[in-house]
Order: sequence, then C-alpha cells, then structure tokens
Amino acid sequence: MKDTAANSINASPLLVSTAVSLAAFMEVLDTTIANVALSHIAGSLGAGSDESTWVLTSYLVSNGIVLPLSGWLSALMGRKNFFIACILGFTFTSFMCGISTSLPMLIVFRLLQGLAGGGLQPSQQAIIKDSFPPEKLGMAFAITGITTVLAPILGPTLGGYITDNFSWRWIFFMNVPVGLLAAFLVEVLVQDPPSARKQNVGSIDYIGLSLIALGLGALQIVLDKGQQEDWFSSSFIITFSCVSFVALLFAVFWLLEQKNPVVDLRLFKIPSFGMPCVMIFFVGFALYASATLLPMLVQSDFGYDATLSGLVLSPGGIVTLLMMPIAGRLVNTIQAKYLISFGMLMTALGLWATGLVTPQTDYSTFVLVRCLQVIGLPFLFVPASTLAFSKISAQDSSNASAVISLMRNLGGSIGISLVTNRLVHSQQIEQVYLVQHLTAADAGYRSALASLTQAITNMGVPSSLASTKAMGQIYQGLVQQASILAYRDAFNFIAAMLLVLGVVALFMPNNELHKKGVTVASH
Repeated sequence: MKDTAANSINASPLLVSTAVSLAAFMEVLDTTIANVALSHIAGSLGAGSDESTWVLTSYLVSNGIVLPLSGWLSALMGRKNFFIACILGFTFTSFMCGISTSLPMLIVFRLLQGLAGGGLQPSQQAIIKDSFPPEKLGMAFAITGITTVLAPILGPTLGGYITDNFSWRWIFFMNVPVGLLAAFLVEVLVQDPPSARKQNVGSIDYIGLSLIALGLGALQIVLDKGQQEDWFSSSFIITFSCVSFVALLFAVFWLLEQKNPVVDLRLFKIPSFGMPCVMIFFVGFALYASATLLPMLVQSDFGYDATLSGLVLSPGGIVTLLMMPIAGRLVNTIQAKYLISFGMLMTALGLWATGLVTPQTDYSTFVLVRCLQVIGLPFLFVPASTLAFSKISAQDSSNASAVISLMRNLGGSIGISLVTNRLVHSQQIEQVYLVQHLTAADAGYRSALASLTQAITNMGVPSSLASTKAMGQIYQGLVQQASILAYRDAFNFIAAMLLVLGVVALFMPNNELHKKGVTVASH
C-alpha cells in the first residue's frame, strides 16, 4: 500500500504540490491580510491603533520562533504528520481569532496561530523538493515561489475587500474550510519518503530553542515599537535591543557546538546555501516593504479606501504568477546567479519608477509601477531557492527549508521597520525643505498665494479671510508633496540596496544546469 502511494506521488508531483501549497498559501496570506483591517479591528474591540499593531506583531514573533524548530519537529513526528498537525492547529486558531471578543484574546490566538503555522512553509518546500526529479527542481521552486511571493501581494487586496464589504472576522473564518480541505488532500496524496519519516532525534535542545525564542522575540518587539518609542532614546528599546543581541550571539555559539542543534547553522558553511540565503533575506525585505509602502501611500495621500488600495497590488500578483514558470524553466539553462542579478536590477527599476509619482498620478499608473516592482521577484526567489538546495542532502531538506523561510520572514520584518522609520524622517526633512520656499521673497509662492486668494474671494469669501484660507490650502498641498517625496526616498532606498546586491549576485557560486537531453541520475 505504501509503495502504491509513493508511486502515485511520483506520477503526480503537481497534484502533491497543489495540496501542500494550498495550506502554505493560507498561512503566508495571513502575514499581510490583516494589515489593511487594523483600524476596523481596533474600533470593533475598543482598542487604540497602537495597541492593534500587536495583532501583526504577535503573529510574526511566534511564527519566527517556530520556523527554526520545524526541522526538528518534522523529524520527531514524521514530516507528513507534522504538516497535518500544523494545518489543523492553524485552522482551529484562525476560528478562535474570528470569534475573539477582546484585543487580548485576539492577540493570544494570533500568537498561537503563528506557532501552528510556522511549520507549513518549510514542510511545503521540503515535500515539493522530494516530489520532483532533479532536472525539474526549478519548476518545483516556481510552485513554492507562487505561494511565497503571491500570497503577501494578494493579502492586502483580499483583506481590504473582506473588511469593506463584510467584517474583519471573515479574514480569519475563511481559513477554516481551506484548512480542512488542505488537511484532507495532504492525508490522501502525500507519502513520506524514508528520509522524512519518524526518526530517533533524542531530546530537544532546550537551551538553543530558548535563546532563539528570546532573541527573535526581543528583536521583533524592537522592530515593532522602535519608531513609536523613538528608537534608542528609549530605555525600553535599548533594553530589548541588548537582550536580543546577547541572546542571538549566545545562540550562535551554542548551536555551532551542538551535535544535533535545533537550527543547523553549519549549513551556512556551504557557499551554495549561505549566499542564496542572504539574497532570500533581501527578497523578503523588498517584497514586504514595498507591499506595505504602496498601500500606505495611496491611502494617506490619494484618498483610496482599503479595497482600492489593495486592488493596486492585485495586477502585480498576476504578473508574478505569469513570470514564475518562466523563471522555473530558465533556471535549468542559465546560471542562477545571472538570473538573481537580473531580478535585482528589474525590481530596483520598478521601485525607482514608483518614486516618480506626483499628486496627479492616477490608479492605472500605480498599477503599472507595482507591476514593474514585482516583475523581477520570480527571478530572485526561484534561482536563489534552486541554488540553495542544490547541495543539500535529503536528510537536511527540512532544516534548510526552515532556515530559508526564517531568513525571508526576518528580511520582511526588518525591511518594514527600516523603510517606515526612514519614511517618517524623510517626511520631516522634506517638509522643512519645502517650507523654506513659503516666504514673501519667493516669487512662485507670492504668485500662487495671490491667484488662490483671488479665486477664493470670487467665491464670496471676504478678502481678509480669503488670504488665510489660501495659505491653509497651500500648506496642505505642501504636506502632501512632502509625504510623496518621502515615499520616493523610501522606494529609492530599497532600489539602491538592490542595485548593489545585483552586482554582488554575480559573485555567487555556479549551479549545475539540467538542460534538455541531459540524463540526470536520480532515485
């Protein structure tokens, strides 16, 4: 019976990939779907907007802690059993999030939801990797890339539509039927190979796990609350930064000395793994940061609602979907490092183009620049994942997947924190610069004030009041212009970083190419 199941999987890798990707897509979607609903959640549960951000933070903290642990749990329980347990746990906690009656209750179940869902992405990658032969590995990671890249892009769109037309609670309720279907499909279709079945892994490395949990938890708090607490002028942020640094430093030394560490950092000694992991970190940085900035821009400065701001992102998701199979095929004929370099440059170009928007920019232009932002992402994720796994043994697949997923999520968290921090400072700087031109000595300001004052006077407003109203309107326009320029600075910051990485990518190791007509030995 087991042989029959195994043969079924070998004959239908796309079916297996669809089943496991359904669950992973659901989990990745929840990293961004609640972003546009925070104000609705806060109002419904009687909380402040600052408090509601813990709905996001609690999920990211627990998710990041479980990611490194998923390899050990997969070996302890068997990969299939662990995957199904994660799906069912995620489904149950999603339901509990939906029926939460207070913010503390929602935060607790979001924390548990992150714990349950943390193992889905690494297990998905490992199962798909073992389902495809080596010559089709690029296509396998194109499928995982669709989950990883498309879900955060569509999250705000779907979240905005559900929030505006139904209730924020349905953001969580919709996971229930999807999760039950995914668990059923995985039970029927997936069969563990010998290397992924239950193993005698011994006791867990409690010290290593505690150090990772403490370090990542403190780091996430710093990233989430840093801007609000004015970063290192706050003793609160300084304390948690020190805790994070010391815990993670000790974690590195401890894990390198263990025979069976909870996270195998020795994988970074493999050049074909370590450098792609760095690139995947910045893929997460660019993906999550840009997907956060653009909805913020159109909502704050162009008056878009949650649904319309989400719809700005959705065509980019279609572009990503179309480009993933192309990247999957090219990785078999072109060195991964060249594709990664190309992807970095294309994404940088799209981010730079986004900085060219003006107060008159319309919806279609925003959609176009978003498509330009994401068109290069498949050429980053697919080749980087393919290269990273090219020298990884079957026994290390789960550990490697956990590390890759952790790097991407950390990149996203740090990226969002850095760009939003830069955004606030840039808004202040740009506003100060523009205010310098609002003086009687500036001919442009005098002309604009005079014409606007006359226009308001012609509407029947007394001349003494018309001048004040005109100055107010000019200042409102200045604030909007300063905000748009600050977003330009933030997008250009990410673009410059990716340009540098595009050059660095050219020095990555070569990968073995599986061209048509080449027979690759496999078991």
